[in-house]
Amino acid sequence: MKGGTRYSPHIDLQEVEALASLMTFKLAIADVPFGGAKGGVKIDPRQYSSAEVERVTRKYTMELIKKGFIGAAVDCLGPDMGTNEQTMTWIKDTYMHVKGEQDINSEGCCTGKFLQQGGIAGRTESTGLGVYYAVRELLGYKSFSEKTGLSLGIKDKTFIVQGFGAVGYWASHFIHKDGGKITTIIEYNSAIHNEAGFDPAHAKEYFTKHGTFKGYDKAKEVELTDPLKYLERKADCLIPAAVEKSLHAMNADKIQVKAIFEGANGPTTYKAEQIFLKKGIVCAPDMLVNGGGVTCSYFEWLKNLDHVAPGKMTKKYEERSQQKLLEVMGFDQAHNLKGAEELDIVYSGLEEIMCGAVKENWEYAVKKNLSFRDACFVNAINKVYRSYKETGIMI
Repeated sequence: MKGGTRYSPHIDLQEVEALASLMTFKLAIADVPFGGAKGGVKIDPRQYSSAEVERVTRKYTMELIKKGFIGAAVDCLGPDMGTNEQTMTWIKDTYMHVKGEQDINSEGCCTGKFLQQGGIAGRTESTGLGVYYAVRELLGYKSFSEKTGLSLGIKDKTFIVQGFGAVGYWASHFIHKDGGKITTIIEYNSAIHNEAGFDPAHAKEYFTKHGTFKGYDKAKEVELTDPLKYLERKADCLIPAAVEKSLHAMNADKIQVKAIFEGANGPTTYKAEQIFLKKGIVCAPDMLVNGGGVTCSYFEWLKNLDHVAPGKMTKKYEERSQQKLLEVMGFDQAHNLKGAEELDIVYSGLEEIMCGAVKENWEYAVKKNLSFRDACFVNAINKVYRSYKETGIMI
């Protein structure tokens, strides 16, 4: 099983169950061989010290251990809203202290850890990078262009990004690098707009330092009273990458974009989706678009089970092979040839899985004349059904 661990003052059983179900379909869409899971602690980590959050995390892990709810072959935890590399490292450390002598794969009890603690290169940016791959692929399809009325490619497209944490920032980073314009950035306490676009790295540095966009001199407009109103600004695309239910019946009709790429879990309500369908706005669903994080977590899990980093065994061999090939072709010796690093392999694997999933599900939507979300649900449910049927379990 695989799923995120959420620390939130508003979390409840219904939310956890819904997110676990969504995770099942998300994994099926990406063909990642896990079952869906989710967990959470009803706490606002911003209101407590690091030492207090650590004690809560270790106690939570102990309860999971006592009930047999955690382990590389049982339920591999991951980060979600309110948790990060530090949280996951505390979970791993607690589990290894209790089960380390009995479980050789104890390091794989969770993913999203610090790199030195068994984590994997690229995990921090993986969800945002996955969002970028989805955006890039879809904006490159002629059928998507015809459906949305957008021209092909990311270059010069304008984007509204809600939530400037790991997902929103990294999606913005890669889109900006590819020629897109991040014209509006929305956080929980402030929002900024500049039709010329922002440098995401500069905006992130400012927000991290000040905790707000108040006084940000690169913005033409700054909103401190009602930042969510900036969801209604005009742009080509919107990336909601904050909390669930950000797009709802009260604001959906005011949304002025042509395509939505869901970076958060469940940012669009059912009623909002119906409004978007009537307006001709294509909504690329969360179960597909934000699958980069759990996909990279799968790579980390494999690394922990293999007990060796990806590429470690082949890097020098690749370098020597390339060198010999150049020598055979008559080129002078090159000293700057490099085999694939762990990060190269992670990016390559993530691109392969995300691009393949986007292509498969968009083509399915076009072929069956379904909304993009319905197509993803139907495709995922069919995969789960076939899995049960092939193993002889009738549902």
